[in-house]
Amino acid sequence: MNRILYMVLRNFTKVPGAYLKLRHYAKNTDKYPELEKYQHIQYIFQQAIKGGNIDLQIYGKENIPAEDGFLIISNHQGLFDIMAIAAGCDRPWGAVLKKELYEIPFMKELVDCTYSFPMDRDDIKQSMQVIISTTKEVQKGRNYLIFPEGTRSKMGNKMLEFHSGSFKIATKAKCPILPIALIDCYKALDQKGHHPITVQMHYLEPIQYEEYKDMNTTELANLVRARIEAAIEEHAPKAE
Repeated sequence: MNRILYMVLRNFTKVPGAYLKLRHYAKNTDKYPELEKYQHIQYIFQQAIKGGNIDLQIYGKENIPAEDGFLIISNHQGLFDIMAIAAGCDRPWGAVLKKELYEIPFMKELVDCTYSFPMDRDDIKQSMQVIISTTKEVQKGRNYLIFPEGTRSKMGNKMLEFHSGSFKIATKAKCPILPIALIDCYKALDQKGHHPITVQMHYLEPIQYEEYKDMNTTELANLVRARIEAAIEEHAPKAE
């Protein structure tokens, strides 16, 4: 059975009410505190993860910056990544996502509730505007998630190269960067079946502006990627 279907079936009595409440928040997003909306999203994902036979193991939460206004950078393994990060991070955040996701029901409501930005990578002008808008939001104290690979790797725990353009947000906002290493997340929704699985999420030590202020975006992208890759190599289960 498809794991998403399994998640829904095991939360059958909760799904309608939770989704209707999410739609209400999305349509009236400015009327509700950001934390209230985010905690409802967390609740949905946490219930889905529990219902989906997924053991989400979280490490390094002490590395989350004490003050808001930081950029979350993560490797991208699959559809489950956003669920894992939202379920495991108590601090509200928005995301920069490819525009196709905004057209999917439920994802559209998530975008509207979290002040996320859909990006059209084929439209340079629109992409630059998203970077500018996200930078301003980070400077105002909102947190944002970016997957610099641009798309899921489809290679398990191996990573694609990072696109450096996304790091303009950090260099312009002069904000802390919180790297996240996701391990085995591709097994959750990108593989068939609903058997119990374990996935890992590691918050790495934040990279402060003072550490990268003299780097260009390519150098910064390589630095962050190297740290995430090292964490994956350290903690990923070894093949027997």
